[in-house]
Amino acid sequence: MAACRKTGSVAWRNSTTTLQQRFYSAPTDGHIPAAKKKYVPASGTFPKGFLVSGTHVGVKPTNTHFPDLAILSSERPCSAAAVFTKNRFQAAPVTVSREALKKRSGEGIRAIIINSGCANAVTGKGGLEDANTMAAAVDGQYSSASGSSEGSSTLVMSTGVIGQRLPISKIISAVPKAFSNLDNSHQAWLTTAKAICTTDTFPKLLSTTFTLPSSPRTTYSLAGMTKGAGMIHPNMATLLGILCTDAPIPATILQPLLTHAVDRSFNAISVDGDTSTNDTVALLANGAAGGQPVTSPTSEDGKAMQEVLTKFTQQLSQLVVRDGEGATKFVHIRVIDSPSFDDARLIASTIARSPLVKTALYGKDANWGRVLCAIGYTQGLSQNAVIPEQTSVSFVPLDGSKPLKLLVNGEPEAVDETRASQILAEEDLEILVDLGKGEQREHEASYWTCDFSHEYVTINGDYRT
Repeated sequence: MAACRKTGSVAWRNSTTTLQQRFYSAPTDGHIPAAKKKYVPASGTFPKGFLVSGTHVGVKPTNTHFPDLAILSSERPCSAAAVFTKNRFQAAPVTVSREALKKRSGEGIRAIIINSGCANAVTGKGGLEDANTMAAAVDGQYSSASGSSEGSSTLVMSTGVIGQRLPISKIISAVPKAFSNLDNSHQAWLTTAKAICTTDTFPKLLSTTFTLPSSPRTTYSLAGMTKGAGMIHPNMATLLGILCTDAPIPATILQPLLTHAVDRSFNAISVDGDTSTNDTVALLANGAAGGQPVTSPTSEDGKAMQEVLTKFTQQLSQLVVRDGEGATKFVHIRVIDSPSFDDARLIASTIARSPLVKTALYGKDANWGRVLCAIGYTQGLSQNAVIPEQTSVSFVPLDGSKPLKLLVNGEPEAVDETRASQILAEEDLEILVDLGKGEQREHEASYWTCDFSHEYVTINGDYRT
């Protein structure tokens, strides 16, 4: 087929007639597509003591008015933890932020600065200098600027095109304005979430409140924003996540809580199987709401905080999948009755990144053989993790209706193709894989992914322009 390129859309056609027209990326005027507006919160409850801003810099010359510099600042020093990309070509902001946390043992962090439009990745010594300059510019906004022996109190993140230097002078000159814009209103948080977007079609922002067992009368808040729509696959992808809470949690407790949560959320999503150079998810806790500090990940407070944080990061990370470049489906892949969590996770991950599975989903084709194929070639499984005669696969609609069984104990079912088409026509779908290991081995894992469409190719073919 030949492709006919139009502004904001692409028409796929044969020699005689236009078959369909699809909008493949965020509108250039910045408005949020109607289908995505339901994911943008109209209000929120945000942690005490945190202020945010989104400011226009023009990191990309083509950006003449959208915010592209974000600041998150705490009125008091924070405990901090972060999880970073495992890509060997790690971007300068990753190196600088990791070093800042190491020097301070995760304590005394005051701010995070994020730019969109340029990843500052694979930029050599100059890129490291730019990232350090960004951190120093933010440090200088505090009256008690930290000395070099302690290291910077600012974490740095960047996202955008790889291999290009930042317009560092423009960014640094905008930092005072960004600080003057700091606020704790819902609109400020929403603007900040917009400032970190690249090919995202909507800003990804969530907030929630919770209590902890030792301080039942104290209400804590947890807020988070994230960005990402493509190059999404652990560990992690072109994905940034910024989380903050006013609960009192020291860094030594914060890091294992975040790592556990990220393994079950941001590291359990895939759009295209590519792992970026810049991935960072950071969590700050300033204790501004008071109450008893969390003393251990295994204490009652620690367990409660882990449950809250894991659920929250799952909800936040799933917004990335819902905004997958060109995606039309949101797919939950659930593997149950596994010998171990690791086996279940490996299988779910393999299915999630299979191009054949993802294109079949886009085409609304109930081709369950592709799911089985992905299960069968999964690498790194324990011995006898998958026994074909024990394996079952179903499509599970999310409207509460009966699952469609495709394979039961290794035997194919007579598939009702009409019912399959109805299930696959919906935006949300669960693929359930039962490894049949029985009640004694009830380990399970989830992965969230989307389909592959014509639009994904179009977006990424045009990315640098």
